[in-house]
Amino acid sequence: MFPRFHRLIALCAVCVLSPLLHGVAGAQPPVYLTQWGTSGNGPGQFSAPQGVGTDAAGNVYVADTGNYRIQKFNSSGIFITQWGSFGSGNLQFQEPRDIASDPFGNVYVAENGNSRIQKFTNTGIYLTKWGTFGNAIGQFLGPSGVAVDGAGNVYVADGGNSRIQKFNLSGTYLTSWGSNGSGNGQMSFPSGVALDASGNVYVSESGNARIQKFTGAGAYLTQWSSSFSLPQGVAVDPTGKVYVADTYNNRVMEYDLAGTYLTQWGSAGSGDGQFNLPYGLAADASGNVYVADTGNNRIQKFGSPSTPTNATTWGRVKALYR
Repeated sequence: MFPRFHRLIALCAVCVLSPLLHGVAGAQPPVYLTQWGTSGNGPGQFSAPQGVGTDAAGNVYVADTGNYRIQKFNSSGIFITQWGSFGSGNLQFQEPRDIASDPFGNVYVAENGNSRIQKFTNTGIYLTKWGTFGNAIGQFLGPSGVAVDGAGNVYVADGGNSRIQKFNLSGTYLTSWGSNGSGNGQMSFPSGVALDASGNVYVSESGNARIQKFTGAGAYLTQWSSSFSLPQGVAVDPTGKVYVADTYNNRVMEYDLAGTYLTQWGSAGSGDGQFNLPYGLAADASGNVYVADTGNNRIQKFGSPSTPTNATTWGRVKALYR
């Protein structure tokens, strides 16, 4: 508990700084909409889910990491289907970490344990795979993020090799960039990858605690950091907002495409809008944001922000005053 004097100082600070709680642009954080999932291995249950993705129809795919499977839901969290089991064969997984869909309805799974990408139809029919352990072209060392652009090119965050690799939709290698380090264009354990409508690539680096932005060909554009602690997933919505899962700080942070801070939401816990190690992020065509709340074994969905009220602001003040 603060001494009374310090509580008053904190109270005054909130009064002065309250316009900054949502970033320099006055942006409001998305509002909590719904959630689904509990601990377990039944349909709709999860064991440390780390990845989440959406398709053009609004369906939600979850990399149910500890259960070695993919689960598919509608946008309200109603279970549709699942596929996968433990192993290294086709349709099997070892630590599936992320999932993404292409414009043609196919889905791609980045497997950290098997160091490969598997491609499926949106109903879970196996199509193809590529990648083996190693650091040569087309090989991976613990891939942890995957994203697909409008042309169907596949970008993989090759974490252990400190690089991004780019493939066509059949798995043919196109290019790669990055090397171990902290300079512009270098990387330390890239963990997430996302694309904007112009084809620019955003990479979250857990090792360097930053976001780097590149062209689709790998040319460095810019970077930013905001006191991240193990940033993992990154996503971009149709309006050009960039979301970062700041995992150890149990929050999601929001930026514009240039890296200007807008707002954030979340705190440690298991209540609505709270997190326990959020890893994966996805944004759908309507701008809804889905968070793989790994430690709480659930998916949380957030939507367009509501208009703030005096009561909301006063609630924050009272929370600090206690």
